[in-house]
Amino acid sequence: MPSPQADSFAAIVLGSGPGGATVARELSRRGKRVLILERGHNRPIKGTTAQCVGYLLVPGKGLLFTNQLLALGRGIITGGSSIAAYATALDPPLEKFRSYGIDLAGELSEARKELPIAPLEDRLVGPLAKRIMESARSLGYDWKKLDKIVYQDKCLPHCDKCTMGCPYGAKWDARMYVEEAIRNGAILKSSAKVNKVLLENRTAVGVEYTQRGKTHRVYAPTIIVSAGGIGSPLILRKSGLPGAGHDFFFDPLIAVMGAVKDIKGGKEFPMATGLRLEDEGYLMTDLPWPGWIYRMFTAEVLRADRIFSHSHTLPIMIKVRDGLGGRLTDRGFVKKELPKAEKKKFQDGYERAKKILKNAGANHIFKTWYLATHPGGTVKINDLLDSDLKTEFDNLYVCDCSVIPFSWGMPPILTLICLGKRLAKHLVQEKSGGQVVKNPFVYEI
Repeated sequence: MPSPQADSFAAIVLGSGPGGATVARELSRRGKRVLILERGHNRPIKGTTAQCVGYLLVPGKGLLFTNQLLALGRGIITGGSSIAAYATALDPPLEKFRSYGIDLAGELSEARKELPIAPLEDRLVGPLAKRIMESARSLGYDWKKLDKIVYQDKCLPHCDKCTMGCPYGAKWDARMYVEEAIRNGAILKSSAKVNKVLLENRTAVGVEYTQRGKTHRVYAPTIIVSAGGIGSPLILRKSGLPGAGHDFFFDPLIAVMGAVKDIKGGKEFPMATGLRLEDEGYLMTDLPWPGWIYRMFTAEVLRADRIFSHSHTLPIMIKVRDGLGGRLTDRGFVKKELPKAEKKKFQDGYERAKKILKNAGANHIFKTWYLATHPGGTVKINDLLDSDLKTEFDNLYVCDCSVIPFSWGMPPILTLICLGKRLAKHLVQEKSGGQVVKNPFVYEI
């Protein structure tokens, strides 16, 4: 027999990345009781190599590989991939979303008022990024500082912890919204792997999840799947949506490296400056990695001669807007290839990067192998979702990178915050005040 749970929930959010964390935060601010289920742990962020490897680089969990051996990383931790992201705040493409019946202008204005969005102060832009920007601008490129979501009074110069998670509370990540939701009464269950959404008469009524070896079921009138571009479609397939996980993007990238003799640094905020080439279909930025990551990618392309050159290497990232394609297998394997069109974009970007690096005085120029970040488009609007992010099942919604219905090619954090805000408003209105289940149950099976 199930036993009653003391907590009553208006909604259950599956995942705590930017989309899910925002929905949870916005609902909790409106007095709604929310349960957040997160597959990863909730231990304090230390900004260490060991912790980063644990939540981001464990093969088959945080680290996946395509059939072309392209590495795809995702953060399995409270806050999701935002813990390792660089808090770059590029506006959502408003006109594209409007064509799908989604107006994010109000939410964008709201987010920009609430969050510390601005280019980094000069003291926080490192010497590698400055040299790259100066070289690019001298060649006529409109290379400039990028907007970041950073509490700059807490940010330290000569720090390389962004990739591993900021332990100082300077870089915005989705964990901040999760913690705010908890202060407002939300409950977080970490190390909770969601198995499926429970359905009755084509209506979502609850969730089945496993935590510490035991399987539980919990019920609420609204379920929001926010487990990311890989996690969400796999959960939805097990829940009765077999069409999830097809024709997606994964924003592949490479880094182009060149050494200079007159700079010794390497510890700085990544993606501080850059250039969007919309017509060409790619983004270029500086990308100073921590030394251990630099050495890993240098060794991967057999450039042993450059392994110890990290502190004076200028790095330029080329992130391509790839086309929709491929599929996920039921076991989570990523089946997708880079066609000639994408490889041509990379070659074009590589030639541009080489010119910028040579103009900056760099030599020994090489490029890394492909990797990818923030996969999405696996549960697309106007395919498996309507413009309110609702599935074909009542009370079941999705809010993360998986919902984006078109090719992407840029950091999605600010867009996901806007989508989360919009969904929360819709849910409050639709539920006529956010009806709470009076007697929900959580029980083991």
